[in-house]
This record gives sequence, structure tokens and C-alpha cells, in this order.
Amino acid sequence: MGMGILIVMIAAVFEVVFAAFCIWTQSNQQKIRGMVRIGAFAVFVIFTLVSVIEWGFQWIALAFLLLIWALLGLWTLLRRKEKHKVYKWGRVIGRAVIMFILVIIAAAPAIVFPQYRLPQVTGEYGVATKTYTYIDKNRKEEFTDTGANRFVNVEFWYPENANGTYPLLVFSHGAYGIKSSNTSTYQELASHGYVVCSIDHPYHSFYTTSDDGTITTINSEYLQEFNNSNKYGIYTMEQLYGLRQKWMKLRTDDMNFVIDTILEKAKSDSDKVYQLVNPEKIGVFGHSMGGAASAWLGRERHDVTAVVNIDGPLFSDIVYNKEKNNFESTHQAYKIPLLNIYSDSVWTQLDSISTYAGNKTVEESGGEVYKVYIRGAKHMSLTDLSLFSPMLADMLQGGKAKIDKYKCLETMNRIILEFFDSYLKGEGSFTSAGTY
Repeated sequence: MGMGILIVMIAAVFEVVFAAFCIWTQSNQQKIRGMVRIGAFAVFVIFTLVSVIEWGFQWIALAFLLLIWALLGLWTLLRRKEKHKVYKWGRVIGRAVIMFILVIIAAAPAIVFPQYRLPQVTGEYGVATKTYTYIDKNRKEEFTDTGANRFVNVEFWYPENANGTYPLLVFSHGAYGIKSSNTSTYQELASHGYVVCSIDHPYHSFYTTSDDGTITTINSEYLQEFNNSNKYGIYTMEQLYGLRQKWMKLRTDDMNFVIDTILEKAKSDSDKVYQLVNPEKIGVFGHSMGGAASAWLGRERHDVTAVVNIDGPLFSDIVYNKEKNNFESTHQAYKIPLLNIYSDSVWTQLDSISTYAGNKTVEESGGEVYKVYIRGAKHMSLTDLSLFSPMLADMLQGGKAKIDKYKCLETMNRIILEFFDSYLKGEGSFTSAGTY
């Protein structure tokens, strides 16, 4: 049970019991209420100091409400003469209802975003992080008319206090995700000796913060395009194909730019994170649309030697057939190792002749193409959103996943690590394809 829900339940019990006590004694009991308000705030502070409540943005509203109530309670206790209010049972019940509603409103962020802990890493290295904003001088920003250059925000997770060089892994988030969407995966990989770089695709990401503090939110037109693309009859098949091509170009251009920037900095930049990069060992991975972009990039770049696609359609392997007015697979073999990881959400669509037409044929075309099916998982189960906000994850994926959140992420992270270990470090064979 989340701490936010627990607090709401305690508040409900208190208001019911206290209202019954007031009605039984036929008194407003202002002094007792004042003492309870002060005590509630004191308990909240103590629980925060000892980390029973882990302080974060989700507790700000509740802390403010408890502080106001504590001050009002203190004022009630310190007044020399209590201001007497005529007892009315209707007023007692009304006050209890209002107080409970205020607690629900204040605790709502803690309910939607409950406190959680990421899975423990299993590698030998501690993990450090750094963020950067890269400016692409060769591209103009298409989402604004200011003439500014395209920028990309990135965050690195890398082995701390390590020597030598390590494979570079570049991650692309989902349709409107954020670069931290799979932090548990990045940390696990970094703890085993990888330099992981996750990209925020500005105006595709839900929000992104640049080095100078500028916050850029998702573009409303893109958001509408993407949402409408999942509704029947809004776009023709040809229009839908054009949208996907446009999205993939933006994503792969961003990824190409980031990889090229990192490789250039690895030659001369003294920053520790760049000096840890092995330019001969590069892998890409991503979730959903980011997985599609990663697989696309794996076909384009000769220096990318391994790809993981997490629950994404292989847009790089489908074309629009005008005569059939539908998508069809290109039936081209994938030339480098590719791992497709699926949840229930996508597994049931793999036999479709449209969005996922390329996935099945690529897996049947030979080569080192593997698939993993995590039974009971849903689309957002394969991201940390299932921990960060289970409620929001359930809304976005159309219901609650059957699999335990931690088991799902730990299984996926272990399999991804084994895959990259095999193909980027040459450590054993990848044997974990199959159903879990």
C-alpha cells in the first residue's frame, strides 16, 4: 500500500471517529482538534527526517496543508479565551467532510506518484550520472519558427571510479516519454561496465530540461498526430505511413547526432565520461517508438553492432503498398544482432499485417534475431513508469499488468545485459530468448 493512500485512510478514520466523538459529547472539541493538528504535522516531519516518508515533489501540498493546520491549532491553544461556537451536529459533519476532501487533494500527488525504490544493481561498479545539452549546428528546429538550431538533451549513466574504456549504449524513449524512463536499466548496465547515454527528443519528450534550466514540453501538434494515429479512420494508411517516416527521421537524426558528438568528444575531450567510451563498441536500444528508431538506426550505421527493441514496431522494415492500401514487410534480413522484447500489449499484435508487419518477418528471416516475451507484462511495464506512477502507467496501457513490477524489470534488465555482454563484450553466448 502506498504511503499516500495510507495517509488518506488514516485521515478518513480520524474524521469519522472525531466527528462521532463531537456528536456524542455535543461539543466542537476545538482544543483537542488543535492538539491533533499539531501532532499530525510533528509526525509528518519526524517521518520525513527518518525517511519513512521520502521527501519529494509529491509531498509539498500535504506538508503545506499540515503546516497551516498546525499553526491554526497552535493559535487555538494559545488563545487566552476560547472563542465559543454553538455546537451543531451538521457543522461537525460538514467540517469533517471538508477536512477529508482537503487531505485527498493534498495527498493526490503522493497517490499518483508513490515513493518507490529502483531494483538493486548487480554489477561491481558504482554508478555516476551527468547531463548535457548538445546543439546541432547542421539542423534548424522544425517545431519553432525562431530559426534556432536543433538541440538535444542527454544524460549519461556510467561506471564510477573505473579505468579503461567501455561499450557505449544509446537509448531512445517512447512516443512521449522522457530520457529517465528506464533508469533501472541504465543503472544495471552501467554497474556492469557500460556507458549509457539516454536522449530526450525535444518536442517528442513529455518535457525536457536544458543545461540553462529551460524547460521544453511536448509539441501539441505532434501529440495530437500520435494520438490520432492510434484511432481508426483519422488518417489514411498512406498518411499514417508518412507520419511514421517523419517521426523516425527526427529520432534517427537525433541519435546519429548524439553518437557522432560523443565519438568526436571521445577523441579529445578530457571529461571523464567521454574518456570511458570505447568507440569500437556501440549498441542502441529504446522503448516503443524509441525501439523502432533504434532498429532503424541499426540498419543505417555500420558502427552500431547490437540493437535491443523494447516493445516497438519495426518501422524500418515495412513499406506502404499503394495497390493494396496497406503496409507490408520488406522481407530483408537484419544484418546485426537484434533482440526484440515484447509485452502482452504487442505480443498479441505480431500477426497483424499493418503496424507490426515487419517484426515477424525479420524474426523469421534468419540471422541473429531473437525475441523475448514477458508474459503478463503490459507496454509500460517495460519502463520505470510502472514504479514511478502505477496509476498513470495503468491508464496509458489500458489496465493493470498481471506481472509483478519488479520481477518484470529485473527479468528484462538481466536479459538486456546478457545480450549486450554477448555481442559487445564477447562474454558467452546469448541464450535467454523465449517466454518468461
